[in-house]
Amino acid sequence: MFRTRLIWRLYPWFLAVTLLAVVAAMVYFSREFRAFYRGQLRDELKAVAGVAAPEVARALGHGPAEVDTLCKRFGRAGNDQLRFTVVTSAGRVLGDSQENPTLMDNHSDRAEIQAAFRSGYGESIRFSPTLGGEMLYVAIPVPEGDASRTAIRVAVFANAMEEVIAQMRTHILWAGLVIVACVAILSLLISRSISQPIVSMRRIARLFAGGQLNVRVPAAGATELDDLAKALNEMATQLGDRIVTITRQRSELETILSSMIEGVLAVDSSGYIVSINNAAAELLGVDPAWARGRSVEEVVRNVGLQQFVRDTLVSDKPTEGDISFPGAGERFFHVQGACLMHARGERAGAVIVLSDMTRVHRLENLRRDFVANVSHELKTPVTSIQGFAEALQEGGVTDAEQTRRYVSIIAKHAQRLNAIIDDLLSLSRLEDGSERRAISFENHKLKEVLQAAIDLSAIKAEAKQMKVNFVCPEDVTASVNAPLLEQAVVNLIDNAVKYSEPGTPIEIHVDSGQEEVAIRVKDAGCGIAAEHLSRVFERFYVVDKSRSRKLGGTGLGLAIVKHIAQVHGGHVTVESTPGKGSTFTMHLPRR
Repeated sequence: MFRTRLIWRLYPWFLAVTLLAVVAAMVYFSREFRAFYRGQLRDELKAVAGVAAPEVARALGHGPAEVDTLCKRFGRAGNDQLRFTVVTSAGRVLGDSQENPTLMDNHSDRAEIQAAFRSGYGESIRFSPTLGGEMLYVAIPVPEGDASRTAIRVAVFANAMEEVIAQMRTHILWAGLVIVACVAILSLLISRSISQPIVSMRRIARLFAGGQLNVRVPAAGATELDDLAKALNEMATQLGDRIVTITRQRSELETILSSMIEGVLAVDSSGYIVSINNAAAELLGVDPAWARGRSVEEVVRNVGLQQFVRDTLVSDKPTEGDISFPGAGERFFHVQGACLMHARGERAGAVIVLSDMTRVHRLENLRRDFVANVSHELKTPVTSIQGFAEALQEGGVTDAEQTRRYVSIIAKHAQRLNAIIDDLLSLSRLEDGSERRAISFENHKLKEVLQAAIDLSAIKAEAKQMKVNFVCPEDVTASVNAPLLEQAVVNLIDNAVKYSEPGTPIEIHVDSGQEEVAIRVKDAGCGIAAEHLSRVFERFYVVDKSRSRKLGGTGLGLAIVKHIAQVHGGHVTVESTPGKGSTFTMHLPRR
């Protein structure tokens, strides 16, 4: 469809209507003027004939010659513009102002002459063979007593009348052209005044489409255009309000999704990802910008999750399940899904929520291991106590030395039970949030705290002829809980004494830096294999169970050290070489 600007649709029609009106007016007024001018000229000729008729009546009494002389005198008086002719009822010309009547044809067949004798007045326009031009004739009878046997005819050349009419037409034409020009300019201005507000509305509507909803359409002056401008402004206001609402809701939704620890991804009905939050991208190990617009099969290389998404897309009810991601760092997810619907009730896709249950699984495994280890560690001394107590109770032992040995064994296992319970209570207090908040920290010189721990462990070290070499600058201070730090160092020294050969040294060094203080306890014992280093701080985890049980360890000492370091905001590390010894380092931050 051919498209033009509104002004070029309005203006040509305005101009065409104007031209048609002007042409119609010119034709109408031209015809009316012709008729008016002819009628006026006819009336003038009739009046002239009426004035001349009495003179002709008197001249008729003196003969035709007198009549012809009178006609020529009338012609000269009219500057030969008018032609006077006197004709009898028989058609004989008695006188003529411009020709010799004796040479003129019989005029009985002339229409104006016939009409004059018949009705008292006659007129006609025709070509005059005598004068060789078109003439306007007016004839009236000449009163002669009771009868009229003669008529006087007055004529004028029609070309003079046509010249006047042509001049008038020329004036009308020029006036029409001036009117057309004025109307053309006026039409252009009117068209512009009509189209300009609409063009302005179009420009502002494009601004609305571009998001600039703060501009407004000005009033145009016309009721219809003002109503349209008002409607556009109301539309912009409503759109602005809705966009603000949608933007706020979207921002709130994005904030909620980005702050969620659960992963959320939305897919369309074809299984292509349309939205994914940062948590989901991190859990799945993908870039969120890259994942959007791609299929789940392309983004997630897990058959279980892919099948779960397909099941959710075809399900009418919420779905739920557990999915594992096998590999070196196996992870477990609890997934929930729900179908998304259009406003028309059609399926639009699905939303999937992923909850990382890896830590829960690991904690559950640790709980099971802890329960199993505690049961095992408690069962051994309890079984021994029960067995030797039953032997004593049954009275089968009569030897006093044997009895003392049994009682000694029972006491030893009771002490082990007490040690395990004390260590478990210590761990429980360290892990409990309220207990940890109740722990107070003060600025202490580390040399004093560590020396106290060395003094507490001196008896065990001297029993194996082991010397503790302690190096710590005097001015090193840190914000610590002295009893807890002392307990941690005692545990590390006890471990070094237990798993080292007699006579080997134990070295304790304190290194002070800008960010942290490092307390290193180094022994020259049996060392720890690399595969055990990541687990030595777990509860009840021992490298050599038979040796640990023989040495009376509870398997909780290093776990207590780890938690004490964490209470202080630090951590503990270990470096070890089998057969050469181990180095345990507590890293305490400066506060």
